[in-house]
Amino acid sequence: MKKLLLLTLMTISLTVAAKTTPEVDLQKKWGAVIQAIAMVESECQPNRVSKNGLYVGYLQISEILVRECNRIVGYKKYTYADRYDKQKSIDMFIDYQEHYNPDGNMERAIRLWNSGDLKCMTRKARTEGYYQRVMKRYTSIASLH
Repeated sequence: MKKLLLLTLMTISLTVAAKTTPEVDLQKKWGAVIQAIAMVESECQPNRVSKNGLYVGYLQISEILVRECNRIVGYKKYTYADRYDKQKSIDMFIDYQEHYNPDGNMERAIRLWNSGDLKCMTRKARTEGYYQRVMKRYTSIASLH
């Protein structure tokens, strides 16, 4: 009886430990795409600032995107300084994509991130070069796994 109880408790603890949070699941869903975008945007450097000064951080986020992410989540979750924080940049990317691209379409994610235009899939010519650069990085990342 003691062995059965011990085995049951071990099974329960392993099951609880194996479960993931929704945040972890979303990072896994978007992980390789985020990494490929970061390689193109900032060479994965969280302190990178664009030449015009409008885009900063790991994913080159604008102040407009910060405000949009706050609007999406319904409160002031992010500050402009958060753009320099790699994890908060990733969180903003996920909030933005989950709102405007809930199906997780990778091509839409890449084109939307580049253009900010919700009609990005009908205006592909504008984002084609960027899309190809990100896909080249994505393919190299995927081949490592």
